[in-house]
Amino acid sequence: MRETVEQIREAALSEGFAGMGIAPAVTSQGFHQLVQWIEAGYAGTMDYLERRLDAYRHPSGVLEGAKSIIVLAMNYDASDREPIPDGDVGDDLAFGKTARYTWSGIDYHDVIHPKLKRIVRLIREQIPEANARGIVDTAPLMEREVAVLAGLGWRGKNTLLLNKQLGSYFFLACVLVDVELPIDQRHESSHCGTCTACLDACPTDAFPRPGVLDASKCISYLTIESSELPERHLRAGIGDWAFGCDVCQEVCPWNRRPARAQHDLSGLRGHRESESDSNHREGWLELTALFTMTDDEFRRRYRRTPFWRSRRRGMLRNAILVLGNQKRRDAIELLFITMGDSDAELRAIAVWAICQMQDGAALERLMAYRQSETDPRVLAEFPH
Repeated sequence: MRETVEQIREAALSEGFAGMGIAPAVTSQGFHQLVQWIEAGYAGTMDYLERRLDAYRHPSGVLEGAKSIIVLAMNYDASDREPIPDGDVGDDLAFGKTARYTWSGIDYHDVIHPKLKRIVRLIREQIPEANARGIVDTAPLMEREVAVLAGLGWRGKNTLLLNKQLGSYFFLACVLVDVELPIDQRHESSHCGTCTACLDACPTDAFPRPGVLDASKCISYLTIESSELPERHLRAGIGDWAFGCDVCQEVCPWNRRPARAQHDLSGLRGHRESESDSNHREGWLELTALFTMTDDEFRRRYRRTPFWRSRRRGMLRNAILVLGNQKRRDAIELLFITMGDSDAELRAIAVWAICQMQDGAALERLMAYRQSETDPRVLAEFPH
C-alpha cells in the first residue's frame, strides 16, 4: 500500500500540487464549534451550511464508508500586486482590487477537478476494490481540520490554513477513499505565537476573537457570497475591493516569502478567455464596463472565471460600492444609469454612492429621483 501512496504522491506532484498528506476519515472534532458558529449568526446568509449540517459530522457524509482522505494543496499567485493600471487619457477607466486567487483569470474548480479525476483513476487502477471521490471546497467536509490531521499545516488566527513553506495562498482539494491508507502525522502545533497582524488589519473587524471569523462582516463574503447590500457601517471598510479580499493574508508573516509550485495557477494565465483580458488585469478589475454590459455579455466574458460566481448583478453592486468609496466624480453618470435599473437594491447602493461624491449638482439631480421612488430600501439611502 505504501508503494501505491508513493505513486499517488508522484502523480499529485506532476499535476502541480505543492503538498500532499493523508488523514484518517474520522468524526469531526470541530463539528460542535461549527454548530455554535452558525447559531451565533456568523454564517450570514449561507443557509446551505445549516441545511446539510449533519453531513459535516463525518466524511462518510461525502463518501459512504470513507476511511482515508488524501489532502492536496495547490498554491496560487502570491506575488505583489501591480500598481493600479493607468488608462489612456480621457477614457475614464476605474479599477477595483481582486483577490489573488482570481489572477489566473480562470475558475480554479475547472483547473483542479480534472487533476483529481486523474488521481481517482490511478487509485482505482492500483486498488480495484476502492471507491474514491475528489472534491474541491463544495462538499460538506471540514477541509482545514482534515488538512491539519494530514500534516499540511495549522489553523491561523484568521481561520485559514497556514503552512511554513506555502504560507496561506493555496487551495485545498481532497480525495476520499473507502480503504485504509498509511496516514501522515498530524500537525500538532501552531506557529502564530503572539502575532495578531491579521486580526488587527481587518478593515471590517470581522474577527470577534482569534480563530473565529464572522463571515457576515468579511469582505470576501460581502463581495462574493452575499447577494444582499452590505450594512452601511461596513461599506467604507470594503474600500477598493471589487471581488474578495486578501488583507488578512497580506499582513501575515508566513506569506512574506511563500513557495512557488512548479506548476502553479499563475502558469494558466494564457488560458484566460481573450474577451476578459481587457477588463481583468493582474490584481485589478476594470469596473465601468459592468454598467453597460448585458447578462449575456457578462456570461460570455466571465463564464469560466471566478467572477461568474457573483453574476453580473453582484459584480455591478461591488463596482458601485468601490466607486462610492473612491469618490469617483467622473463616474457619476454611470451611477445615474443604475438609477433606472429595475433592481431596487442596485438603485439603493447607487444612491449611497452618489451621496459619497459630495457633489452639489449630483445631489440636487438625485433628489429628483426621490419623487418617483417607491421602494423603501432605496428611499432609506437618500439623505434626510
